[in-house]
Amino acid sequence: MATHTRLHRWLARQRSSPIAQALTLNTVWFGVSFLWNAIHPIVLPTLLVNIREDAQNTSYGLLTFAGLVVAAVVQPISGALSDRTTHRLGKRRPWMLLGLASGLACLWLMMLARDMWALALGYVLLQCSSNILHGAAQGLIPDLTPTEQHGLASGLKNLLDMLGLVTASLVISRMAGGATPQLPLAAVVISAVWAAGVLCTVCGLVEPTTTSTNTAHSGIGAALRHDWGVRGTGHGDYARLLLARFCLLFGVYVVEAFAYFYFVDVLHLADPAKAVGNIMTVIGVALIISTVPAGVVSERFGRRRLSLLAEGVVFCGLIGLAIWRAAHQLWVWGVVIGLGMGIFVSVNWAWATDLVPKQQAAGYLGLSNLATAGAAALSRLMGPVIDLVNAQRHDAGYSLLFVIAIIGAGIAFFVTRGIRETRQVVRVGTNGSDCEADPGSGPGSAGDTSPIDGL
Repeated sequence: MATHTRLHRWLARQRSSPIAQALTLNTVWFGVSFLWNAIHPIVLPTLLVNIREDAQNTSYGLLTFAGLVVAAVVQPISGALSDRTTHRLGKRRPWMLLGLASGLACLWLMMLARDMWALALGYVLLQCSSNILHGAAQGLIPDLTPTEQHGLASGLKNLLDMLGLVTASLVISRMAGGATPQLPLAAVVISAVWAAGVLCTVCGLVEPTTTSTNTAHSGIGAALRHDWGVRGTGHGDYARLLLARFCLLFGVYVVEAFAYFYFVDVLHLADPAKAVGNIMTVIGVALIISTVPAGVVSERFGRRRLSLLAEGVVFCGLIGLAIWRAAHQLWVWGVVIGLGMGIFVSVNWAWATDLVPKQQAAGYLGLSNLATAGAAALSRLMGPVIDLVNAQRHDAGYSLLFVIAIIGAGIAFFVTRGIRETRQVVRVGTNGSDCEADPGSGPGSAGDTSPIDGL
């Protein structure tokens, strides 16, 4: 009996610790990351090869573009509706469970497809279901985490994202590879990991029961008009944050999307697939190393300062890839870009949770996917541009690719300079001691005005 009591008290202390709470909130992102980093680079191409013999690249590009458009539309709608949901389970968990249940059915429809139409239907519906879950879950950190712990929670979120990427790459690639791909087994593993990640969050968190409000049962149109005031006045900082996110991610995605062909046509590597895998692994490890410390450090030194550092590092890494084209130097610039992106994604998300209105957090954070999915989708459409320029001058399209990527990182840097700081920045005083500056100081500041003033 005494042992049971001590164990119960120990478990209660663990659940009350900030790190344990942040991990519980974020296990859902490990599952989501595992799902999509298994589907997009491994499972979907394998299914396409089995279903059709020609135009596989075109089919893949158009299908993933359509899926990203669905993600960009569904996620903010789901977030906005969850902000206004009243349910005994809270406002986020019902949507998360709905997205998981429908998504598992769509996953198996896709995995068992025997023709292109069934595959496309399963994939697009999976995107829809996953983003119903995703949009609601984005409100958990601002809902349940104190403002001073947003950096820690956001850092752990991005750490689990990266761990999902690495784990899916290692596990699913071995099941789907070889002469006889074990796709049903891969489907079982993907389903189990995704469900486990979501259910750990749903069952482990304590979400307050929501009560009815005057706007709780408004329609979709009313929810979006009310919650997406970021497009009107009073939310310029958040709009600029999304613009900076879009520009930097577009620059990185456009290089990532066409890296394989760049390695073949320009670097003439004997094994371009291995080169892509190696550099993505290096970038992933660098992301893991930098993401959690960056979120925590930004609590002390400010979001803007760390964001500018991250954008500058990515800018330099892209220049390095463009100028120094020796194969043995790829990993060096992969480390540089990975470190910069790890800092950026962690701090950018923490900054977003600072800026959004708490009562409409998921709806506003869902808009961030317009920047993320929009950048990914638009980057896929650069392929025809690259081919057109290459046809005019040998390999000039790839040079244009890097120029566009570098410009994107540069624009992100200058946009970020105009966003109001939300954390107190530590500076060195005249006597050598630390002193804290007004978080509203600096470019684009408005003194002590709330960053969401004008709601």
